[in-house]
Amino acid sequence: MKAHLNTIDESLLESVKRIVLSARRNVYQKVNRELVLTYWQIGKEIVETEKENNIDNQTSRQIILKLSKQLTNEIGNGFSRSNLFNMRNFHIEYSDVQSATRQVTWIHICELLIIEDKDKRGFCEKETVSSF
Repeated sequence: MKAHLNTIDESLLESVKRIVLSARRNVYQKVNRELVLTYWQIGKEIVETEKENNIDNQTSRQIILKLSKQLTNEIGNGFSRSNLFNMRNFHIEYSDVQSATRQVTWIHICELLIIEDKDKRGFCEKETVSSF
């Protein structure tokens, strides 16, 4: 009887672990998707403001630096000048945000944005997605 209980215990443990790990993976994917969408939308706001106000690169840099300080003070971390520039570039480089949010993290996107050659970036994107 005890041997049978041990088998049930192990089976139950494995089933519960599978459920929990699957739920964690799903939550992580949803949070990542929302984060990436949010950052793309922030980039869109920056780019649209630049266009609407005919803002040059130097002025844009100053605005982004000020925005970074204000957001950090009012909302918290995650809005460094470099991160805001990444958000801006993300919007410019990825017009189809849906494809970018499927399987890559914000960290991966930032790494991909460094690659200026679009063919090389495309190759790295495929490699990144396949390694997930």
